[in-house]
Amino acid sequence: MSEALQINKPTPSIAGEKIIRFDSNSDVRETIYAMKAGASVLITEFYSNGMLLLKELHKHLSNRLPNKTFTEQRAYRAEYHKLSNQILLEITAHQVEVHKAPKIGWIEKLYPDTPNFLLTFPQVQGLNSAWQWYKNGVSVPVLRNKIHPYYGTYFPTRFDHLILFDNWLKRYEGPKKSAIDIGIGSGVLSFQMLQHGFQKVFGTDTNPNAIVGLKEFMGETKLSRKIDLHYGNLFAEIEKETELIVFNPPWLPANSGIENMDEAIYYNKNLFPKFFAEANNRLATNGKLVILFSNLAQITKVSKEHPIEKEIAKGVRFEVEKCLKKAVKVASDKTKRNQHWRGTEEVELWVLTKK
Repeated sequence: MSEALQINKPTPSIAGEKIIRFDSNSDVRETIYAMKAGASVLITEFYSNGMLLLKELHKHLSNRLPNKTFTEQRAYRAEYHKLSNQILLEITAHQVEVHKAPKIGWIEKLYPDTPNFLLTFPQVQGLNSAWQWYKNGVSVPVLRNKIHPYYGTYFPTRFDHLILFDNWLKRYEGPKKSAIDIGIGSGVLSFQMLQHGFQKVFGTDTNPNAIVGLKEFMGETKLSRKIDLHYGNLFAEIEKETELIVFNPPWLPANSGIENMDEAIYYNKNLFPKFFAEANNRLATNGKLVILFSNLAQITKVSKEHPIEKEIAKGVRFEVEKCLKKAVKVASDKTKRNQHWRGTEEVELWVLTKK
């Protein structure tokens, strides 16, 4: 299946009509004003020149834009995103063409037939971080082994909801013949279920990178016989009934202003109604539907509506067997963003059964 899938990867950039070169002698302020007027900037000499320009861009924006509330933070990030993506780096023979640039294996892996092109500085930074995570692996407290997330695949950086799920799995006494993991991502929930004795997990994802990455990660190992991957939305082409359906959906409703919406973070208004309708047809009579969620949308005032409570209130398909909640650790002091609301954030594990 993976051969036919088109991997998501950064699209090589095309410089704007006006392109200026940035080196150690360039005037930072003039460069930022040129960027605001639409110019593209090519970083030359050292990789650190690009880091310096990004740092100065942050400074410039924070002097001009408020960055306190959740909505202001969103506006600030949008402006930073727009301008920082006008900063370019040259790729030559699959290497970043400046001194002291990181060596990034993804460039050759993702662009085997294109040795020379341009990428934006943030794209290169993203590829570099992703390469470090992939190469070195990421430790997840609930798993015995590290995960090696493929480029462009969501992986957890906070673990409260996974610990909640693990504690629930320890006490789960139902059948363990099969389960469906909706939006498998880097595979964490599926690996948890296998650790707790499930024989087979069917994983789906709309992100081709998740499917290709897990196929590569599992190779010909025993894992590849226990996890059956399907590319597609929600249940993809899976029609079978199962004892357990697990879903860790995005926790924030999409705002119409979000371009290139990140489906791992934001959900559109059709996601939950469609999910519940399809889950109703796939869940065995005495099966359990487990959803990992959070009160993030309510406490950040993004939405008053809670999609799971809304489904339950209809009283048609599902009822609540239990809802476990766990307070989230407050953000570290190192974070620059104002996250005072974190103190009231809770992750939720909902166990629903068919009516």
